[in-house]
Amino acid sequence: MTKTNTGNYQLTIGWLYPDLMSTYGDHGNILSLQKRLAWREIGVEIKDLSVGSSAKDLLACDLIFMGGAQDRQQKIVSQDIQKGKAQALASMIEDNVPGLYICGAYQFLGKYYKEADGTIIDGLGVLDLYTENLGLSTERLIGNVLAQTLFLEENTKIVGFENHGGRTYLGSNVRPLGRIIKGFGNNGKDRSEGAIYKNSLGSYLHGPILPKNPKITDWLLEKALERKYKDKIVISPLDDTLEMQAQTVIVRKLQKGI
Repeated sequence: MTKTNTGNYQLTIGWLYPDLMSTYGDHGNILSLQKRLAWREIGVEIKDLSVGSSAKDLLACDLIFMGGAQDRQQKIVSQDIQKGKAQALASMIEDNVPGLYICGAYQFLGKYYKEADGTIIDGLGVLDLYTENLGLSTERLIGNVLAQTLFLEENTKIVGFENHGGRTYLGSNVRPLGRIIKGFGNNGKDRSEGAIYKNSLGSYLHGPILPKNPKITDWLLEKALERKYKDKIVISPLDDTLEMQAQTVIVRKLQKGI
């Protein structure tokens, strides 16, 4: 049975390393999740899970968000998460707990991140991908992005802003989040942007991504509700006129440059 009356529902969102992995305004993704739940009268609790938090705290969450950061912060996070939380996060992803992982967090879900000096930062190894940073020998991939999603309904476009030196390459066991129309995406070569694995989304799109792309936000929320309450749930629609008008303006500007 499909349920649309979600007034008695509640979600717990785990925000991983908000003090270390929150570059380029990605706090806006948390705000978007909060507001779109509140407008539907769905309760929400945000758990800040930084250095020293426990696997038990993480396992209590229904949806995970983790943003991007610089190499130094990623090293700190890598060291901390291996102290008990890595296995918990990997098991949650495998168990279809929805999540959004941006830039550095997205890279961290892969097998490894290779720095410009050759240093290898081990990833969580959940996603079949790896990232390499070639340093000054290649330019950073910076600019506005227009892509066609590969997991939402047909013709759904997404927009965002990318700024990354790493080149990410997908293996055979993970699908791209979208196909690049304008911009660079994962590596500037194969037109892939981000990755999707089960209910987890990885992306290079800052901006932040969710306020600009409400369909992605609602996809994550529906998946979280369905998993928690073990039923098919269609959340009530919202008036996204302003969001879609803003997205249309961005799309038109980017298409003119194609």
